[in-house]
Amino acid sequence: MREGPDIARIASLVGDPARANMLTALMGGTALTASELALEAGVSLPTASSHLSKLMEGGLLSLASQGRHRYYGLAGPQVAGMIEAIIGVAEAVGPKRVRPGPRDAAMRVARVCYDHLAGEQAVAMLDRLIDREVLLRDDSEIRLGPAAASHFSALGIDVEAKARRPVCRACLDWSVRRSHLAGTLGAAILEKIIAEKWARREKGSRAVVFSPTGRQAFERVFLA
Repeated sequence: MREGPDIARIASLVGDPARANMLTALMGGTALTASELALEAGVSLPTASSHLSKLMEGGLLSLASQGRHRYYGLAGPQVAGMIEAIIGVAEAVGPKRVRPGPRDAAMRVARVCYDHLAGEQAVAMLDRLIDREVLLRDDSEIRLGPAAASHFSALGIDVEAKARRPVCRACLDWSVRRSHLAGTLGAAILEKIIAEKWARREKGSRAVVFSPTGRQAFERVFLA
């Protein structure tokens, strides 16, 4: 028996079409009930419950209870990063299940990847932050530059607060095939975008839609 992580076990959990649809639905960062996930997967509620039990046992999901309701979410950013990477591989080499339409176009521009911004706008933002040396890239690693704390403090973002996960992390973007910014900083930037009403979440989708004035503000702050 080969030693090391059991890749086959995780692959079998993700590889089932119904479970894959559930995991993809949770990439928007919103916790969903078993009934909602059953609709996303196109299966009955008992079948969905069986799939959810397997995903819980495999450590891919978290569960929170509120009153009589139970809400499922991805277990963390590491799981979200894995799903995003698989989507990228499927986009590059796999067959397409449907012809891309307007919603796909919006998703390519800007979307939610678990708790941070992804898409063309997010990749451009990371490129610009690195060009300005606010962030520094060492191979595949991203870290704060000397002026990062003051730069983001002026935007109301505290990058020096203690966190249980990395402040900066590169996340491979499936639509651009280059990295966007994840970690607590990526999450804080998305929170600011929504709080400032520069953009809104598209209902029933991961797409993030900027208003004309919001796009100008985002570009002035992050792309100038």
